[in-house]
Amino acid sequence: MDLSQLRQQIDTIDRQIVNLYEERMDVSRQVAEYKIETGKKVFDKQREQEKIAGVKALTHNDFNSHGVEELFEQIMSMSRKLQYQLLAAHGSEGRLPFIGVEELETDCARVVYQGAEGSYSQAAMRRFFGENVNAFHVETFRDAMSAIDEGSADFAVLPIENSNAGSVVEVYELLKKYNIYIARRIKIEVNHCLAALPGTQLSDIKCVFSHEQGIQQCSSFIHQHNLTAHSYSNTAAAAEYVAQSDPNQHFAAICSNLGAQIHGLQILSDHISNIDENYTRFICISKKPQYSKEDNIISISFSLPHTVGSLYRMLTKFSVYGINMQKIESKPIGNKNFDIMFYLDFTGNLKDENVSALLNDLAADLLQFKYLGNYIEI
Repeated sequence: MDLSQLRQQIDTIDRQIVNLYEERMDVSRQVAEYKIETGKKVFDKQREQEKIAGVKALTHNDFNSHGVEELFEQIMSMSRKLQYQLLAAHGSEGRLPFIGVEELETDCARVVYQGAEGSYSQAAMRRFFGENVNAFHVETFRDAMSAIDEGSADFAVLPIENSNAGSVVEVYELLKKYNIYIARRIKIEVNHCLAALPGTQLSDIKCVFSHEQGIQQCSSFIHQHNLTAHSYSNTAAAAEYVAQSDPNQHFAAICSNLGAQIHGLQILSDHISNIDENYTRFICISKKPQYSKEDNIISISFSLPHTVGSLYRMLTKFSVYGINMQKIESKPIGNKNFDIMFYLDFTGNLKDENVSALLNDLAADLLQFKYLGNYIEI
């Protein structure tokens, strides 16, 4: 038998596979209609595990066994997609606890930000809420979260990621602990400067103070000038500390130009970041689970079991639903099993039936699943 004949056989088998796949999807549709009538859940983990074990037992070697396992996992993913879409269309599934609004209500809002006056968080807050916003500041990220949780503020603005130094781990940890949702994401350019008391020379400086992110982002400048860096709660607070220090100590702060100006410091060197393009993303969070039609980013968190292919199976869902994943990060949970918490951003809006179906699929399948918000970056 030559190659062309073998290929013809494969083509014939493939047509049979396609016909059987369409027949299976038609039965899946009938299953969804039954579940709509009876109120049953789409995902039955025990049934799927038994099904996978059954089809694997039909194979004759390990290679085919693994192949059939992957094949049927994909087939069942497509089946769940179809069922979730039908259930969502009938209003029987997928009612996420979020309220669609025309736009966020920011008039008369009270806003909290972490850090002192002159911080980048304050600049990000003004970017979204304007100069005349009713705002107050707190010392720590947790304090800002607590202000939202207790109702003393409507929104909080916190840093989440820097293009140079990476994620702000503590904020991710707090998002996991509090029932608070991302309403907007704000990107601003970070321009660090070295500032000290008026009359100070750069050659006098031995110690600098800044937030750990600021120190990381200016590490080349610090090394070049043989400076000793001390971590501080935030860049603006570091500027305030230097402003109140003894002039003979010759302290300096790595902060924003605004921070130096507000605290009466002299800028000794400007644009001292390791790279020219340095941006920080801030999240605007709220206790209200709202989204608007313009929102196009969705964030979630979850954990996965330590089993072969668990991450692969989760990622495959995005391909199945035709949804673009923008970012995924992992953070240790901090338990004896070294479990991992994942944070994931993807493109979408809750009004999209595919998005709603995907979220319900993920929520049913993943451990410690949490929806963090549907928002837009400005």
